[in-house]
Amino acid sequence: MAVRRGVLWRRVGVALMATVVAPATLADPRASAVECAPLAEQDAPDSASAWYERSLWASHCYDYRARAVRIGSDGVRTLAMSHDIEDGVERERARFLDGPAVAFERQGRLARPGELAQGTTQTTLPGAIVEHLDTLYRLQLASADRIAGRPTVRLDIEPLDVQRYGHRLWLDAATALPLKKMLLDERGRVLETFQITQLHPPRLHRGAVELAPAASSPDVSWRPDWLPEGFVVQPATPHERPRPGASHRIYGDGLSTLSLFVEPLEDRDLLMPGVHRLGVSHAAVLHREMGGRPRQVVAMGELPPRVLRRVVESVVWDAGGDSTGAVSAQANAEAR
Repeated sequence: MAVRRGVLWRRVGVALMATVVAPATLADPRASAVECAPLAEQDAPDSASAWYERSLWASHCYDYRARAVRIGSDGVRTLAMSHDIEDGVERERARFLDGPAVAFERQGRLARPGELAQGTTQTTLPGAIVEHLDTLYRLQLASADRIAGRPTVRLDIEPLDVQRYGHRLWLDAATALPLKKMLLDERGRVLETFQITQLHPPRLHRGAVELAPAASSPDVSWRPDWLPEGFVVQPATPHERPRPGASHRIYGDGLSTLSLFVEPLEDRDLLMPGVHRLGVSHAAVLHREMGGRPRQVVAMGELPPRVLRRVVESVVWDAGGDSTGAVSAQANAEAR
């Protein structure tokens, strides 16, 4: 058997496009839009958590053009990026300027973030997102720096366990836009660096950004019996029609995400069991009998390989039971 890397990379695209992690501050969870103008009147944040919350706002409320560089295990790539808001609808574009010609575009209304606590039904507010992260990561302010000629505030995000990676963010001191990001493994080694090298002056959108209708997670006949603590199922809107019998779910902790694919085992999309590296992400693949037929289970995300492997090994068929993605408290306690 050979690893079908094209198949794996296609799943990377599905995982990225299936959901948009878009935490936004809502004065009213029932609101249909969020206003960006109040950002201009707010004082500078005074804590790491407040800076991170402000950055969630900024990522959706500023129009900008930028050049950036990404440094990872697959080398160095340069990108051109843009973000616009027109009639309340966001549009993001990115294209690589070297190597294979690759471009990405996303256009749509601001996605409502999924709940970060099991059993809740209301939209999660950003304060709740930060509060949730505080139970999983240590957020700290570090020394100031200059990125792309602009003063920045550095934010170190250290995991409180070994089930996820750490992050280091440099936020623009004026707008809180992320200008540099580092992904760190369990030993603090840099896995990937993303840095804006040129930023045209950002412009705050003075209108509203519309919220998409509330989405629900797809019904599936399986569930993971173990997930890293704090990971819960996320709403997702599929961007391509799945093959018959195939299903996909996304789980997140408010900062990191993982995607799970379960599908009938067929020769055309047969992947070698084991763990495969895809840039900074990994994919764990397992073949097993589920629901009376052989199936392929794939877990993918920017998480330690052993974590992804444990997730795929925990997936069980549950056609008549709870498929909401809930994981027992005992299982999470064992993960600590």
